[in-house]
Amino acid sequence: MKNYFIIPLAFLGMTSFAQNRIENLNFESTENNFPKIWKIIGDSSAKVFADTKEKQEGTTSILIDAPEKGFKGLMYTLPQNYAGKKITLSGYIKTENVSNGFAGLWLRIDPEIGFDNMNKQGLKGTNDWKKYEVTLEMSPGKTDKIVFGALLTGKGKVWIDNLKITVDGKDIENAKIFEQKINKVNSDKEFDNGSKISNINLDKNNVENLKKLGLIWGYLKYYHPSVAEGNYNWDYEFFRIYPKIAGVSANQRDKILSDWIKNLGKFQIVKNSEPKDVKIKPDLEWITNSGFSQELMDQLLKLKDAKRPKVNYYVDFFSGVGNPDFKNENAYKNMSYPDEGFRLLSLYRYWNIIQYYFPYKNLIDEDWKGVLTEFIPKFLNAKDETEYTLASLEIIARIHDTHAGVWGNNKALTKYFGERYSPVKLTFAENKAVVNDFYNDDLGKESGLQKGDVITEINGESIDNIVKNRLKYTPASNYPTQLRNIASNLLNSNSETINIKFSRNGKEESKTIKTYTFPQLNYKKEAKDFFKMLDNNVAYVYMGSVDSKKLDETFNQIKNTKGLVIDFRSYPSDFVTIKMGRLLKPNLTEFVKFTNTDSSQPGLFTFTPTQKIPGEGKSSYQGKIAILINETTQSSAEYHTMAFRTAPNAKVFGSTTAGADGNVSDIKLPGNISTMISGIGVYYPDGKETQRIGIVPDVEVKPTVDGIKNNKDEVLEKAVEWIKN
Repeated sequence: MKNYFIIPLAFLGMTSFAQNRIENLNFESTENNFPKIWKIIGDSSAKVFADTKEKQEGTTSILIDAPEKGFKGLMYTLPQNYAGKKITLSGYIKTENVSNGFAGLWLRIDPEIGFDNMNKQGLKGTNDWKKYEVTLEMSPGKTDKIVFGALLTGKGKVWIDNLKITVDGKDIENAKIFEQKINKVNSDKEFDNGSKISNINLDKNNVENLKKLGLIWGYLKYYHPSVAEGNYNWDYEFFRIYPKIAGVSANQRDKILSDWIKNLGKFQIVKNSEPKDVKIKPDLEWITNSGFSQELMDQLLKLKDAKRPKVNYYVDFFSGVGNPDFKNENAYKNMSYPDEGFRLLSLYRYWNIIQYYFPYKNLIDEDWKGVLTEFIPKFLNAKDETEYTLASLEIIARIHDTHAGVWGNNKALTKYFGERYSPVKLTFAENKAVVNDFYNDDLGKESGLQKGDVITEINGESIDNIVKNRLKYTPASNYPTQLRNIASNLLNSNSETINIKFSRNGKEESKTIKTYTFPQLNYKKEAKDFFKMLDNNVAYVYMGSVDSKKLDETFNQIKNTKGLVIDFRSYPSDFVTIKMGRLLKPNLTEFVKFTNTDSSQPGLFTFTPTQKIPGEGKSSYQGKIAILINETTQSSAEYHTMAFRTAPNAKVFGSTTAGADGNVSDIKLPGNISTMISGIGVYYPDGKETQRIGIVPDVEVKPTVDGIKNNKDEVLEKAVEWIKN
């Protein structure tokens, strides 16, 4: 992120060489038979200890010995944040009889910047010493900490030795420490300990004042050049301006706001050319219809044509894609329950990000400005951390984007929806909550429930009523996807048991079933193979395990089959839109176009040129292609489906997808609430919408209660029937 203001060189953040030695990466220093400085992670019964008999070099290695299935590992936290582009962890691993999981090195950059644990390499069985490595892209300006180690999931033995960390190929001890730049934003410390705002009046007049202040504050943030350049801590400027307008008349308010804008500095006016291929225009009519004084209105209108810096301090754009990057927004992590001023700031921040940078704002079902008015009292009246988090979740749900939500193991929401888990997997079929699988087969049997059972009540409350009450807290692009998300925690609880009523074969029954902590649940998702033959004439690929390196080999095996089933009822494990898409068809085809905005006119979304996929000519796959989708088909899976269905012999089976396409952009709100939006607009070549609608199948097939009960995959069966006929 570039900074467009000038400050003395002495205050610039610079890099320096690391002073701290990174010790004991070869495990030679031990205490009580365990490597010094390292920590154990995981909750299995596996033993972790120093082994002097088996080592790759030196006198000691570390052994993780797991006689039964579980998870155990080692962790080391680097003492500094380092400047660089790539960080690599390498080391030697030996395994013995590893099964029901994998062994590996792991490397993570927090918060949620990068993670790799060698899961895709699938290291299992018995293997002699061999060097492995994992590499992550670095983002020093956004990094809190870097942690790494080794792990074993499943059972067996794994030895680890001679680890090494490098940054851009240089040993970590010679890497440069990254120091955050001190600029005009983060040097403003006045409100670090609180907004100094309390007891905000919520009568009708003041709520209207707060709405107008939120509109102007956000507009200046993205439209005023001086603010965009990073000359002000704009969060704290809100705390300074609000007390000045609280309780004053409309005329006095407008005069104070007008003087505020004047003091931000002069700016250059440019005439913007008439945009082409417009999808959404900026919503700025409020400037002229809010009843502002003539002076204030003229100032705001003049800003529309201000010459703004190419990069706004508060929002950049990811190279090559164009989705917004809000990396300079302060999450105020130490405020689990922010005060009134910070809660109002949270609302203003989120509302204005949607106002100017959400590519699907036109699909919100209501006047977004009315939502601002509605949520001012909801945020201010939130009495604790849970109510504040729920208010945030509720407004996030109002944009109807499946990529939205509150992410990152939010403790308040975990407690609200239930920290303990039932072993029962639910899905909605025929608008009923149906048992379709178990997270743990043994615990599932103990519950007494069976596949096909229809849950009708939980702790005395009907499923219909629970769903109705949860919809406002369930962000998703469409109703089937809301049901998908509700099903995932419907049987969560904070109690050790829950009482349910269910229907089996038309008979109503009641049961009390146990709940478990996540470690007790011992849920291990079984990996599925990418490719298999259903019979001699029909091939099947599961896109949740797709590997671009295996595509040529796979297509050589299936090239003479009558049909190919491509299952997108999962998230693709690799991005193979072009590489696999071209194998499916002979000719070049158009399949998608995008919209995005920029800092010159925030809120103006225009179409980019249509994207195309080449064909493979006569050597392309000639059989029928059946693509399977449902509400779990989301984002990259939807994008791939759009590409693959352009094949002349392709047909899509299933039900409407999650309706959330486009690269995501992270948003941080005060109190360290983490959410996202779909950051670019994704459309068919003719401009037809994909968001909220999702991918509409050619042949609609939905699972039935009877099909679930009898272990039938009705979507797959219909697709295979079409291929064979």
